[in-house]
Amino acid sequence: MKKNHEKNNQVNQDNQHDLAPANDTVYGVHAVTDSLMENLGNKLYIQDDIRGKNVDKLKELASEKKVGISFVSKDKLKEMSDGGVHQGFVLKTSAYAYKELSDLLAITQELDNPLLIIIDGLTDPHNLGSILRTADATGVSGIIIPKHRSVGVTPVVVKTSTGAVNHMPIARVTNLSQTLDKLKDAEFWIFGTDMDGTPHHKWQTQGKLALIIGAEGAGITPNIKKQVDEMITIPMVGHVQSLNAGVAAGILMYEWARNFK
Repeated sequence: MKKNHEKNNQVNQDNQHDLAPANDTVYGVHAVTDSLMENLGNKLYIQDDIRGKNVDKLKELASEKKVGISFVSKDKLKEMSDGGVHQGFVLKTSAYAYKELSDLLAITQELDNPLLIIIDGLTDPHNLGSILRTADATGVSGIIIPKHRSVGVTPVVVKTSTGAVNHMPIARVTNLSQTLDKLKDAEFWIFGTDMDGTPHHKWQTQGKLALIIGAEGAGITPNIKKQVDEMITIPMVGHVQSLNAGVAAGILMYEWARNFK
């Protein structure tokens, strides 16, 4: 299976106040460590009453990356992380730099079997973080999200992805319908997820693929569904007739990856 990763080069700066919960903030040991390793850190805040190997490790890493350190109270970190589980560490970073659709098309141009994941109306940051984590693990080429009515890259997404957000190209587009037209022009087959469709184990995954993941409950929006070439379903035998969006996306990404190992 081809690994289709590209490290994001994030250079835009965000001038929001240091203590305002914002999208230029990551928290938690793993997310902070990965962001520092990727040279995205601007300033590291450490809880002033914790000790241990994680503190020593992150202090050393911040020093190596020439990132300033401040020791603040647990309450201050709670404020900075908007109540998230910060584990004693908050990092101010460069604002996330989304890719253009053309960047993803360039990445996939010479690949025989690329997969792009398209998010349609998903608002739960935990689901997006989970999708990013699995996409990185399976070798997905990139993620496409709409600018409106969908979650973007937030601190919760960064933490949930456990660093995958720094390795997975994400394009943010204004018009999802026009994006699908451009993907079809680039010879992509468009697949969607639905209760009625081709069972996932019969999914023909050869060629250039784009898979749309809709919002939980609502699913793919009707106008977008009209542009789908084929619907894929995950058969279920229990009483619950729907899956968490992150879980469903993960099953289908591994079904795609299974054919190219």
